Amino acid sequence: MKVILIYLGKKPQLKQKKMFEIFKDNNEWNEKAIVGFVAFALMVMVMLVDTVSGAIGKDLVINEFVYNSFVWVVLGSFGISGVEKFANKK
Repeated sequence: MKVILIYLGKKPQLKQKKMFEIFKDNNEWNEKAIVGFVAFALMVMVMLVDTVSGAIGKDLVINEFVYNSFVWVVLGSFGISGVEKFANKK
């Protein structure tokens, strides 16, 4: 870790400050897209684990309600982000 900090030439405090800038009201990050991407990545990871466990011969039991909740979070996040992207072009 020390080698990376020396190579980048940045202090750890500066890196932490940038990480928490996402929670400020004035930032360049689209929080809805981040939440949607994380939910989508979790869905993909669960489906890959389900495929691998199915190939091994063991069932991965996933509650349908939980999976559908991730689907709605992804659709809602990307849908709202998409509408905002095109609504701001006036």
